[in-house]
Amino acid sequence: MLQGKNAVITGAGSGIGRAIVDTFAKNGANIWAVVHKTNDEIEKMMSAIAEEQGIWIRVVEMEMHDQDSVKSAVKSIATSGDNVDILVNNAGIPSEKTLGMTSVEDMRRTMDINFIVPSYIIQMVSRKMIKQNGGTIINITSRSGVEVRAGVYAYGASKAALIWGTKAAAKELSQFNIRVNGIAPGLTETKMGSLGRDDEFIERYVSANNIKRPATTDEIAEAALFLASDRSSYISGQILSVDGGRD
Repeated sequence: MLQGKNAVITGAGSGIGRAIVDTFAKNGANIWAVVHKTNDEIEKMMSAIAEEQGIWIRVVEMEMHDQDSVKSAVKSIATSGDNVDILVNNAGIPSEKTLGMTSVEDMRRTMDINFIVPSYIIQMVSRKMIKQNGGTIINITSRSGVEVRAGVYAYGASKAALIWGTKAAAKELSQFNIRVNGIAPGLTETKMGSLGRDDEFIERYVSANNIKRPATTDEIAEAALFLASDRSSYISGQILSVDGGRD
């Protein structure tokens, strides 16, 4: 589905990002795998995937809280000489605190990494896509940006901002043949999702789903594959909830 396409995937080292790398590679995409910090394990893992699927994967380090690191990483991709056909903004951080327990510093850091940095990456990558006359951008948002609940004040607000930004970017970039969509996962089997929660929380959360379980990372990745491919060619400015059917 993605043969000959080149994709940038942030947060590629684990969780949903790693699943998207696997899924895109299996479908023929070359990949810039953007990670917080690289190491021998990540390099070997990405090399093995690339060799098995017959594509290339370039590991790029990006410290999301360091503006210079973000600029350097994006510049290295934008000036590589290769087209950037797909951008998946997946990297983010959690913030499991109520309003009263969230410091101003926490609010700023969460908003910066979950909204401002992805927006900057879109700015930079979309300039290259405009020159190419097309591209696809996918932002991994969250049900927490749609469904208001207590205990995730800064996180929910940052993901709500990313949802708004997704829809605004879709309107602004459509004239350049660039589609922008988002995925709002529900509880997912990652360290940041269900695997970091107690059984009581998981049971209470999934009881409100039509499908009574958390999502797997592969299920989120399949949704990203659909939005990245030509099978979604008439879809833009949408937020796809992959949440098991929340009430």
